[in-house]
Amino acid sequence: MAGGAFSNPSKARHYEGKVTAFVLITCFVAAMGGLLFGYDLGITGGVTSMEPFLIKFFPSVYRQMKDGLGHQSAYCKFDNELLTLFTSSLYLAALVASFFASITTRILGRKPSMFIGGLFFLMGSLLNGFAMNIEMLIIGRLFLGFGVGYCNQSVPVYLSEMAPTNIRGALNMGFQMMITIGILIANLINYGTAKLANGWRISLGVGAIPAFLLCLGSLFLGDTPNSMIERGQHDQAKAMLQKIRGIPNVDEELQDLVDASEAAKKVEHPWKNISQPRYRPQLIFCSFIPFFQQLTGINVIMFYAPVLFNTLGFGDDASLMSAVITGGVNVLATLVSILCVDKFGRRILFLEGGIQMLISQILVGVMIALKFGMNGEGSFSKGEANFLLFLICAYVAAFAWSWGPLGWLVPSEICPLEVRSAGQAINVSVNMLFTFVIAQAFLTMLCHLKFSLFFFFAFFVVIMTIFIALLLPETKNLPIEEINKVWRSHWFWSKIVPNDVSTDNYYHKTSP
Repeated sequence: MAGGAFSNPSKARHYEGKVTAFVLITCFVAAMGGLLFGYDLGITGGVTSMEPFLIKFFPSVYRQMKDGLGHQSAYCKFDNELLTLFTSSLYLAALVASFFASITTRILGRKPSMFIGGLFFLMGSLLNGFAMNIEMLIIGRLFLGFGVGYCNQSVPVYLSEMAPTNIRGALNMGFQMMITIGILIANLINYGTAKLANGWRISLGVGAIPAFLLCLGSLFLGDTPNSMIERGQHDQAKAMLQKIRGIPNVDEELQDLVDASEAAKKVEHPWKNISQPRYRPQLIFCSFIPFFQQLTGINVIMFYAPVLFNTLGFGDDASLMSAVITGGVNVLATLVSILCVDKFGRRILFLEGGIQMLISQILVGVMIALKFGMNGEGSFSKGEANFLLFLICAYVAAFAWSWGPLGWLVPSEICPLEVRSAGQAINVSVNMLFTFVIAQAFLTMLCHLKFSLFFFFAFFVVIMTIFIALLLPETKNLPIEEINKVWRSHWFWSKIVPNDVSTDNYYHKTSP
């Protein structure tokens, strides 16, 4: 039983309810938080390949890009710590913000955190769009980071708590779908503004539009029943539960939410509590899933796609268009995940995606090694360039229906209420920490590891696929407040989680 899926999910409680238009619209508006994150992921690489932007803010990078003075390899022509700081500073700010967002999300609710995130992103986009110097640019990036930290903390939890059990995976993946749409929109805007003298201002400033829409939309959203109960608003919680389930009789589900909340209130220190053995699976997955998500190497493509394609000899216009193509594949593959996750489950998508990413990365690394070697001198024929683009698209597709959306879905649904805010804060902070590390180190790694960079990430894909195969139980079609049962039915976690955690009614027990 090495894979160890939940032995009998049919024993889990199933609540009555319909998929209402209200809950679909609510989740769509909330998922706009992902659009902000995705837009920034996609816009950065394109802007940093625009000559007017480099001339104004990074003239030394522009000079070395043009003449390569002092560099032995084409792999190194974009290697500059200040340039990577422009990209990575956002994620360092998001890391810090995630801890404050955890407190805000728990005390004030999920909805206010989304509004605060949108407000930060709005200010950051405007600062970047009107930036006159590098200081203004970096400050704007820090504001964007605060926005990403708040949105990534609150939105996945909001979606998991609002969604009916049978489509929770699909609705939660609306967050990742919006990320991919944001990346595609950013790539299209970069392609359209690349030839304009101040096109980079448009690219950076347009991020204010989805930020404004999120701020506006969050004013009209209702908070989740879980959050209302957590703050003592039981009558409002019942009314909201009736509205999102579309039926008047929600007493059974409401009582389970109240029981979970009462147990959670007896936990005085969520951060200390999540380190206890009974929460060991949640701590491991909330830490390692975001860690592995970044070490898939996806941000090599998402951050620096135009820079990477330019390095490989695609040319400026072809580089930006190739980024648009990979962005389109990203959106379509995420849609595949949304359609499949609640039917086939989380594990199969993780495992298939890992195998496909591994094969694609090895082939890309081999192609670059054969054509560019160690000195970075070489070029691809049109057919070879098209095949390379196909391999990168295959890799992006695999990530987009596996580690991309599931990296946000699984941590947000496996934590019981008493440690949910702490678990999500760990998820976001680890994600942002290693996003920062990869963003800051990538161009230097490309310069020194060269084509071996793809083999570096492929090694981690092997490790993470084995990790999922052995340790992750299946959680599809389980009510969010009953997922804790899977640990006591798993071949490995049943040895870790204490026997006093009941598999029948966990939430009527309290934490010591």
